[in-house]
Amino acid sequence: MQRRQFNQAGASALGALVLATYQHAYAVSLGDLAGISNADASAGLKTALEKGAVAAVALLGKTDGFLGNPKVRIPLPGYLEDASKLLKNLGQGKRIDELVTSINRAAEAAVPMGKDLLVSAVRGMNVNDAKNILTGGDTSVTSFFAEKTRAPLGVKFLPVVTQATAKVGLAAKYNEFAGKAAGFGLVKKEDANIQQYVTGKSLDGLYLIIGEEEKKIRQDPVGAGSAIISKVFGALKK
Repeated sequence: MQRRQFNQAGASALGALVLATYQHAYAVSLGDLAGISNADASAGLKTALEKGAVAAVALLGKTDGFLGNPKVRIPLPGYLEDASKLLKNLGQGKRIDELVTSINRAAEAAVPMGKDLLVSAVRGMNVNDAKNILTGGDTSVTSFFAEKTRAPLGVKFLPVVTQATAKVGLAAKYNEFAGKAAGFGLVKKEDANIQQYVTGKSLDGLYLIIGEEEKKIRQDPVGAGSAIISKVFGALKK
């Protein structure tokens, strides 16, 4: 029933949304989209989002996907990041570096597990989702994926992160120390557990890169290598 609604009455609404939103954003005219059907407008948006999600997973789910990218590299949280400088001066530098490397490697190992859920979220997108994406500004894509997938992805990521961080003995000591620090307000309560902290940061980084990949596709639709993306978003850029 939901799919029938999207393909019939919803398709017309989505086509109108695409036109209205991008007329404002790119100052296009009605003539620019004269050859774009409602079905193509829907397919173009979905294809762009799916392609962006898959590209983000590929970028992050590999060695140094997080550790080597300053935009998403996961540091120790809050006060502990500052305290780590002191600990390094006290001869604990190697262990601190091991922990930072470990938490980023954990994120890199977890991200590929999110691919299927992200793709399913795109394919199940309804008219309201499309409206929010098209009218929600620069963070609309990030918000869409976070709303649809953050909770289930957190469940999938946590065991992987837990296993990865367990390899570093400092992880258990971190939880003990951070728990006490949280009691003094030095560390946020949600950051007091290394596994929960890394899982949350992994998802933050994933959604950030998905948003960036989607922007690239809109800016260079031809370069996306998809006929439907090129047709729809190419017309909208004219």
